[in-house]
Amino acid sequence: MKSIATLAALFAGFVPLAAQAQEEAAPSAVTVSGSATLTSDYRFRGVSQSDKEMAVQGGLTIAHESGVYVGTWASNLSGWGTFGGANMELDLIGGYKAKLSDNATLDVGLTWYMYPGGADDTDFAEPYVKLSGTTGPATLTAGVAYAPKQYALANVSNAPNSRGQKQDNLYLWGDGALAIAGTPLTAKAHIGYSDGNPGLGPNGTSVAPTGTYWDWSLGLDAAWRNLTFNVSYVDTDIGGADAARLQPNFSKGQDGTGSIADAGMVVSLTAAF
Repeated sequence: MKSIATLAALFAGFVPLAAQAQEEAAPSAVTVSGSATLTSDYRFRGVSQSDKEMAVQGGLTIAHESGVYVGTWASNLSGWGTFGGANMELDLIGGYKAKLSDNATLDVGLTWYMYPGGADDTDFAEPYVKLSGTTGPATLTAGVAYAPKQYALANVSNAPNSRGQKQDNLYLWGDGALAIAGTPLTAKAHIGYSDGNPGLGPNGTSVAPTGTYWDWSLGLDAAWRNLTFNVSYVDTDIGGADAARLQPNFSKGQDGTGSIADAGMVVSLTAAF
């Protein structure tokens, strides 16, 4: 009985120690994060991919403490069979983030753009490099994305020898964010430059559908708990003649909404988890 009592006493002392050790255990090496967004318009590099209509979007990222991460992101598109017959964009993402200093991070990765249910040769890959830095309440990001020559980005015509053409695409951009002290607000700015195929591509998947152009935006975030409300002004320098070439693949054309590459206000609500 004395042995049993001794063991019971030892066990009673061990339980709180074990609980404390569990509470003090190191955090998991793997983190999972995601988001869901409802937006009034899906703008990709300044050009509406949803014909100025609403879009539902979501993403999921799995990151390791080493800096390696994988993720996926999806959105509905225009909804009537553009993009080679696909009404959805699904991106697969993988990369590596390296902390250069307490205030600077280098992000190298690749995005694989997919259009489920679309025609063949709509998918393409685009590697990217991003450098981000913070100073006080400001965060600045500079990035470059280069998609090597691929059929999905080509300017394909009805010419007999047009099949098999490939084209590449370059995108340069800069982002800025400034947290407004004492408020839940963050001011944002973006500018980007596209240089690629001066055409729509075989299935409307050309990333720079008018060849070369600039896009920019100014916006404001309002955060509350895990929710972020954003209002942004988005525009490009794509002229009317070039914008008209986008209508057959990216817009209903006769709906009276005007160019899908002109200025517009975009409102969105994002829930992070």
